[in-house]
Amino acid sequence: MNTAIPKDIDATLELLTAGDYIADRSLATTLFLALKMGRPLFLEGEAGVGKTEIAKVLAATLSRPLVRLQCYEGLDVASAVYEWNYARQMIEIRLAEASGEIDRERLGQDIFRSEFLIKRPLLQALEVDANGAAPVLLIDELDRTDEAFEAYLLEVLSDFQITIPEIGTIRAAQPPIVIVTSNRTREIHDALKRRCLYYWVDYPDAERELAILRIKVPGCEETLSRQVVGFIQRLREYDLFKLPGIAETIDWATALTELNKIVLEPETIDNTLGALLKYQDDIQKIQGSEAAHILEEVKREMAAGGH
Repeated sequence: MNTAIPKDIDATLELLTAGDYIADRSLATTLFLALKMGRPLFLEGEAGVGKTEIAKVLAATLSRPLVRLQCYEGLDVASAVYEWNYARQMIEIRLAEASGEIDRERLGQDIFRSEFLIKRPLLQALEVDANGAAPVLLIDELDRTDEAFEAYLLEVLSDFQITIPEIGTIRAAQPPIVIVTSNRTREIHDALKRRCLYYWVDYPDAERELAILRIKVPGCEETLSRQVVGFIQRLREYDLFKLPGIAETIDWATALTELNKIVLEPETIDNTLGALLKYQDDIQKIQGSEAAHILEEVKREMAAGGH
């Protein structure tokens, strides 16, 4: 079981490829540097472009546990870091009272021992597994939280330590691999970004998107895969509320394969747009004649290229 980080950029590319993640060299370079320098990697980009998948692939290919903190509005320390097991503490107090031997000072210390601590993702990420390997910590969709929680993360990402008033400061014996993602629904503060290496994950070009489809949806016919990719590449040129990411490309190709389609047809596109577009206004804009027009353009280009 190999938990060591890749020795160079080529090895990083091979690592990602082994996890069925098709990356370009610029992403592999930034990821390699983050691993080598022990810095968090901050991934920003539109939803569905594969940011979260990078952390999952790292955990799988490096044989390390994945600790995921899914961010949301109102996320607090009790949900993200730790909280005390109040029910168990109360039982301990009742048992002490029943025994008739109550030393308040000693009891106060006893109920704030580590065994009464409920560890949440950020605290879990400071621990190593049974093989001594630090986990991969995924802080997903940080932009969904508020600035107060973002400020709390500074201590974790700077020194890989968490301070608990009743116990003291807990430090990571071995720093975790940290991946932070954001869909850029709001700007993340510069103080946090400075502690990370930054990479913008963009939509893949047609060649890379086709390579991803071949791996993720192997049952999809080659002609259909090329038509799907060509259609989506053109769709991203439209002014839509939410452009389809690679996740939607995979979903659509999977849906078409389940329908036993071997080529795209206008009626099929209209009936399956819900797998590709997630807003009714976008579906209405593309459905019908516009979808047929895009498909004709894709077919002409494929014919010109000999496909």
